[in-house]
Amino acid sequence: MQTKPFLSLADVKRIAAGAEAEALANKWAVTIAIVDDGGHLLWLQRLDGVAPISAQIAPGKARTAALGRRESKLYEEMVNGGRVSFLSAPGLEALLEGGVPVMVDGHCIGAVGVSGVKSSEDVQIAKAGVAALGA
Repeated sequence: MQTKPFLSLADVKRIAAGAEAEALANKWAVTIAIVDDGGHLLWLQRLDGVAPISAQIAPGKARTAALGRRESKLYEEMVNGGRVSFLSAPGLEALLEGGVPVMVDGHCIGAVGVSGVKSSEDVQIAKAGVAALGA
């Protein structure tokens, strides 16, 4: 039987706190979503002032990063590069920059998705959350 790491509730709270701190330090109103390795929502946090649609986009970005085991930006780049047929990939909803996988010992154990500001800023917040885990 093989074993692999997984996200505990304490891990999720640590990631969320790191992401929230980055967003607040920059005065960015965003939604932060954290999913497990199967793309199932573990955490959703919508900061004051963010557009309601971000509560739909952030989990989609996180799911895409978790299921694909890579940043969601790579899918956006594929589509923008002309591979529009990738829009029909099952299970991938938000092929937009802002989803970052959480990798531990070569295993994807989940992902963070952020929506609400520029895509590069969404990624900055998501990566701050991952970094807070210390993995």
